[in-house]
Amino acid sequence: MTKIAKKRQMRARHPERNRKWFGIILFCLTVVALLAFVCRFAYVAIVGSVDSKNLAAYRDSQYARTVPLQAKRGSIIDRNGQAIAEDASTYTIYAVIDKHYTKAGKKLYVTNKAKTAAVLAKYLPLSKEKILAYLSPKQAAFQVEFGAAGTRLSLATRKEIEKAHLPGINFTDSPSRLYPNGVFASYTVGLTQANATDKNQPLVGVMGLEKEFNAQLAGTNGYQTAQVDNYGYRLPRAKVKTKAARNGGTVKTTLDSSLQSYLETLLSGVQTKYKQQSVTGVVMNAKTGEILAAGQRPTFDPGTMEGLGKGTSWQNMLTEDTYEPGSVMKVFNLAGAIQSGTFQPNTYYNSSMVRVAGTTIRDWNHVGFGEIPYSQALPRSSNVGMVHIVQQMGAANQAKTLKDFGFGQKTGITLPNEASGSYTLANPVTRAVMAYGQSVNVTQMQILQAASAIANKGTMVQPRIVSQVTAPSGKVTTYKRQVVGHPVSAATAKTVIAEMRDTINQPYGTGVTYKIAGVDLAAKTGTANVPNPKGGYLPGATNQLHSLLVLAPASDPEFIVYLTLKQNTAMTAPATTALNDIFHPLMTRLLALNSGAGASPASQMVTVPAVTNDGLTKASARLTEKMLAQALVGTGNRIVQQLPAAGTQALRGARVILLTNGAMTMPDVSGWSKSDVLKLAQLTGRKFKLQGEGYASAQSLKAGSLLGDDPVTVTFQKTD
Repeated sequence: MTKIAKKRQMRARHPERNRKWFGIILFCLTVVALLAFVCRFAYVAIVGSVDSKNLAAYRDSQYARTVPLQAKRGSIIDRNGQAIAEDASTYTIYAVIDKHYTKAGKKLYVTNKAKTAAVLAKYLPLSKEKILAYLSPKQAAFQVEFGAAGTRLSLATRKEIEKAHLPGINFTDSPSRLYPNGVFASYTVGLTQANATDKNQPLVGVMGLEKEFNAQLAGTNGYQTAQVDNYGYRLPRAKVKTKAARNGGTVKTTLDSSLQSYLETLLSGVQTKYKQQSVTGVVMNAKTGEILAAGQRPTFDPGTMEGLGKGTSWQNMLTEDTYEPGSVMKVFNLAGAIQSGTFQPNTYYNSSMVRVAGTTIRDWNHVGFGEIPYSQALPRSSNVGMVHIVQQMGAANQAKTLKDFGFGQKTGITLPNEASGSYTLANPVTRAVMAYGQSVNVTQMQILQAASAIANKGTMVQPRIVSQVTAPSGKVTTYKRQVVGHPVSAATAKTVIAEMRDTINQPYGTGVTYKIAGVDLAAKTGTANVPNPKGGYLPGATNQLHSLLVLAPASDPEFIVYLTLKQNTAMTAPATTALNDIFHPLMTRLLALNSGAGASPASQMVTVPAVTNDGLTKASARLTEKMLAQALVGTGNRIVQQLPAAGTQALRGARVILLTNGAMTMPDVSGWSKSDVLKLAQLTGRKFKLQGEGYASAQSLKAGSLLGDDPVTVTFQKTD
């Protein structure tokens, strides 16, 4: 019994032993787990990474915020420093209405909707009630915008709204490009568009100088990085890393703004009156190759894109289009013949016709001029005479002439996509018709370059549209006069000019229409048939290219003017009349500048003073002292913004537009130029529709009325 009792007692102790061992094992496991956690934590703390991820970098990525610092795109300016294309920004307003949006107890949302609506109604083309409706959406929202009325706001408008210190009102900005002159050498200056491939450069040049010098104009964005909280506000003592933006450089052109604007007006007048397919005009300094003015029709406004719709050509007619120039080529063929010693000015020929390899070539009047000397071939623009002259010159000299004058080769002007033109001397007929400008394709820049050799006593200079480029780094590249050849001697050039004088002065000359009393001119007219894409040439007198090349003054040419007019669809007068509507007033303006009858453009320039923050009386006095006109926009008593900007160059008498701190109202724009109205659009951020040419004669919104969201139409008319 005793043994049995002992066995039962030992069995009773086993559960206690089991629990003890279980506790020991559990404790050991806990210690091991804790040690493992401590080791892991120590490892993470020391190494700073988990699963190959750097914790510090991960934390920074979660709380760091990088804000881009936008670089300004550089300006394109004219020869006197006036802006042709410049950087601009527009602003969009929005309101935070979420009542949870606070920081350190400060309310960062709209707290007084009625007051906010009343203030915004002064600057936005919306009623107070409409703004209240935006601020009180039916569904919960963190922020609201104000539709189209809250977009494209000017800097002046933004500043005025910010002065009211309205909680919850914020702005976003968008880069844009301002072309203050509107239609102004548009294909040459070019165009920018939004850049879809590089967010660091929101605008990219797609045409003209904007494209050619995009790298120099674009600049480089910077950035600012700092740690922020969940609401996007910078954390206390957070480190800030900043890389400054590098603004774009400047492209200084050879264009003269006053002359360019005048040429644009003349081209528009001819386009409207005669409705030709195209018309072009270029003025070049004969001695330096500087392009002073260059325009074409059709054209477009780079600020509004009006005129550059679907189906419109994006090509610059002056550099990218090639064409058969017609009789203007006779100038250079004659020069080649004189240079080669084969020209016989006093020898007579029968001008009725000439046969070449079985092909009959007749003069432009179909009957010729009878027996005349070769000295009259150019003034009369005799096709037959020029064929004889080229044949006497020989194929080798003809080829040398074309090459030496630069035909079939790019001029190298700093514009994109320049064409090289083409010609072939494969057969006698082709060589013959090239004598009067057929079967040879040229660009207008090639004609101007070749003409410079005649104007400069045999020295040929490269056409230039840019005089200086300043890169973002500050490096300045200067484009100087570039001599590109000496195709003829001074004696040859003098003889050619004498022949071109006869074109204007002799009663049989084809250019007598262009004669200006008392002015020494050397000229050559041209008429060419327009090639048919299917072969041959398009029929009819309306399918022709008419042109005029003039050197002035002929005794020592300073200017080369080249005009073309293509395919007159509603010609009510001869082509010479249409071209003279451009040439006569343009040449009169050029010779007036050259003769010193008035002050030169440079001496008429003044520096625009800074009048921002000045009162009206003080601002007016400062501008009057500089002989600058002024126009007030708004009902305030203090200037908040001005255009042109302070420090820029402007012609004496130019209008400076001043935006005041009052409600934005429409001024009286009677007599304003298009450039001034476009400056008004930039200052106010409102849309303007411009109709006609010349100076403002009517406006759809009465002066003194509040500028709203609807476009304002301004009508322009020419003045005699």
